[in-house]
Formats: sequence, C-alpha cells, structure tokens
Amino acid sequence: MSVVTRDSDPARDTDPMLARATGVRAFLGLLQRDIWNTLRHELGGFLAQSLMQPLAFLFVFGLVLPEIGAVDESYATQLLPGIIALTLVLTALQNVALPLVIEFSYTKEIEDRLLAPISPLMVGVEKLVFATGRSLIAALLILPLAALILPGGVQTGGANWGVFALLLIVGGLAGASIGLVLGTSVPARRINMVFALALTPLIFTGATFYPWQLLDSLRWFQVLTLFNPLTYVSEGMRGALTSSPHLGAEWIALGLAVSTVAFAAVGLRGFIRRAVD
Repeated sequence: MSVVTRDSDPARDTDPMLARATGVRAFLGLLQRDIWNTLRHELGGFLAQSLMQPLAFLFVFGLVLPEIGAVDESYATQLLPGIIALTLVLTALQNVALPLVIEFSYTKEIEDRLLAPISPLMVGVEKLVFATGRSLIAALLILPLAALILPGGVQTGGANWGVFALLLIVGGLAGASIGLVLGTSVPARRINMVFALALTPLIFTGATFYPWQLLDSLRWFQVLTLFNPLTYVSEGMRGALTSSPHLGAEWIALGLAVSTVAFAAVGLRGFIRRAVD
C-alpha cells in the first residue's frame, strides 16, 4: 500500500497554480512570523539599535555644533537627509547580516525556514523584504525625533514626498542587500571585525554629513564616495527634502539601481549556496 505525503502530493506537483499559492502563503507566513516576533520580543532592542547612533549624530552635529558656532545654523537642514539615509541603510544592513550569521552558525534556525514549501531563493528574498520594512520604520521615526532635537525643527516645505517614499523602499533594499552579502560571506567569528572595518568607511564616505557637490576641492574623495551606495541614498534624500545642492537625479537613479541589483544578486547567490550546503 502506497502512502502519499505532503511532499509527494501529485496534485500539488502537477498544479502550478496550487504550488504558487502554497509558496505565497509560506512566504507571507515567514514574514508574519518575523513581524510578530519583532513586536512581541524585539521592539525595544530594534528601536535602540536603529536610533541610538542617528540621534547622537543629530544632537551633536545638528544642535551642539550650531549652538557653539562651529557650523552655520543652516547645516542642520543639509544634515537631516543624510541622517535619514544613514538610518535607512544601516538598519536594513544590520537586520539582515547579524541574524543570518547567528542563524547559519549558532541557532541553526535557518534550517526551519528552509523546510517551508518555498525555494531557498524566496527565503532569502523574505529576509530582504523584512529588513527593508524595519528600515522604513526606523527612517520615518527620524523625522519627528529631529523635529524635537534640531533648533529650527524640520523644514520640509518644498519636499517631494513621492520621491522620498520611493527612496525609502529602494534605499532600504540596497542596505538589506549589502547585509545579505555580509551575512552569507563572513564567518561568525569574524563578523565583529568586518563590521568594524566596513561600517566606518560606509558611514563617512556616504555623503551623510555633507552634500556631494561641495566636495569639488577634494576631487579624489568626491570620486571615492561614488563607490558607496549610501552616497546615492543620501543625495537622493537631500534632493527630495531640501533645495540644497545634490548629485543629479539620473546619477542617483543609476547608482542605486546598479548597487542594489549587484549586491542583491551576489547576496542571494551566497544565501542559496549556504542554504544548500
């Protein structure tokens, strides 16, 4: 007597619509599980990890330095878009890289996810989507917090909110893609060293604290910043929220598209390789 199991169900195997529906439900189930776990167990840690550093930058560079006359009062207007971009990219990066390192090496939780009736590729995509969603929340929280910290509040009278929303999605996905590369290529014992070596250049060459166009007198550094995906997110935010000088829109779009696709492709390939190993 033959026994038909769920994994060998011929109806499911021959019905692509049913298989697709099962995959969608499994994908949404993983996403729902991650969201619930964040709200139930990790909300405080998530907010602290995502907002502590940006708030310190806003306080020191946006409030303290203008107060003591070290920078012009208008500097806060140029700073805010960069801080939003930094929060967006780093939150997404950290929320992919660190959990993946833990799941692949210590808890082996990734094995439970890989048992879901979807391909390893879609498990990796779910990681990107979830981290992007987290980064959107953290970046949006910067606006009301900046309104409380900055002496002049938040000046967004001429903001292009449609472009801002698009940059939130694409910028978060870019950061998550970088995190996927790090999380699948770096051994657990070296992740702290890699973060220390990678995050500092990422932060300070990403046009976070300065408009890209004002680097003309430091041409070599201006060119160097173009290799950092954060530069395009920062400059895009600067163009969407302020009238400050910024990188051209076509270059921002090109830089974000190339960097996001490249890192996502490498990261997903690395995730599949680790998953099947």
